Amino acid sequence: MSSDNRWLRTARLELAYFSGGTWLVSRTTAGAGAVLRFERVRPRRKGAFQPLKHAEITPVFLDKMIRALKRWGYDIVALDEACERAVRLAEDRRFACLTFDGAWKDLITHAYPVLARHGVPFTVYVASAFPDGLGEAWWLALEAVIARESRISLVIDHREQRFSVARPAEKYELFAYLWAWLRKLPPAERSIAIRDLCSRHSVDLVALSREAAMDWADIAQLAADPNVTIGSATVHYPVLAHLKDAEAQREIAMGKAVLETALRRPVRHMAYPFGDRDAVRRSDAVLAAQAGFVSAATAIGGVIQPEGRTRLHLLPRLAWDGRSRSLRAIQVLMAGVTLPKAKAAPQPSLDIG
Repeated sequence: MSSDNRWLRTARLELAYFSGGTWLVSRTTAGAGAVLRFERVRPRRKGAFQPLKHAEITPVFLDKMIRALKRWGYDIVALDEACERAVRLAEDRRFACLTFDGAWKDLITHAYPVLARHGVPFTVYVASAFPDGLGEAWWLALEAVIARESRISLVIDHREQRFSVARPAEKYELFAYLWAWLRKLPPAERSIAIRDLCSRHSVDLVALSREAAMDWADIAQLAADPNVTIGSATVHYPVLAHLKDAEAQREIAMGKAVLETALRRPVRHMAYPFGDRDAVRRSDAVLAAQAGFVSAATAIGGVIQPEGRTRLHLLPRLAWDGRSRSLRAIQVLMAGVTLPKAKAAPQPSLDIG
């Protein structure tokens, strides 16, 4: 989302709040509750180039949000209870369910102390290759390369490409371009491409990925807490929509099997990697159900409707843009208010050398 579109969306949400839209929505529109999706929780970083900032919130904001949910009268529930409420008749009190994608190290160091202090349940989705030290956080490596370089070279479609990215705006543009390109590659080709890029620009992909992700000891610490649900996010965190059905089935089933072996307990829930409309197919929902998951969460926005009107294997979640700190806007989204999709701003052409 462009900066202009982001601010416009925030302004619309604020307007909906002050115009009373939050309070006028029907019970059907507001639903039974909402599943909230977060990724990284860590103190605010300095630097003009932070393309993944939208996926971050601070521990202070997490604390304020939990306090606000309690103040607004939401029941903060575990994912199992959220799924049960999704098939029951609507209750007087709506629920909020907290979920965290990625199983990043900062969840242990920065988020967990806040969550434990409040005594609230939450879910962490784990891609099992990462605690094994085998996962490749290619998006973090891409950010690291572009942040440190003013000229970048790599091979795209068998051709050597060079980019000049001296200014932050140019870096953001190149990140968006390469992010979209890398996401569409088959996993083996993406691995070759990101390893080549990191090798050219002296970024240690393996160390970066291992340092960012929780290890099995961290996950065991969380799993020992009765307030924590551990869910699966496949093995290698691929874009399932770009895999053949057999490959997607293997990623879904193996992610579950590895976690169940490591934790010695059933793993009932999963989240689709990335989870947006371009990353998830309806056939993936069938595979998740066949693998034995009770729910499979997307990153597609929406509230949870009662009486079985929400498909648990295409579970909507509300993701919050970490660049905005408006609790009012969260309240509007959780009330089921939707906004028209903003048009993408035109992008200037890249300076290809």
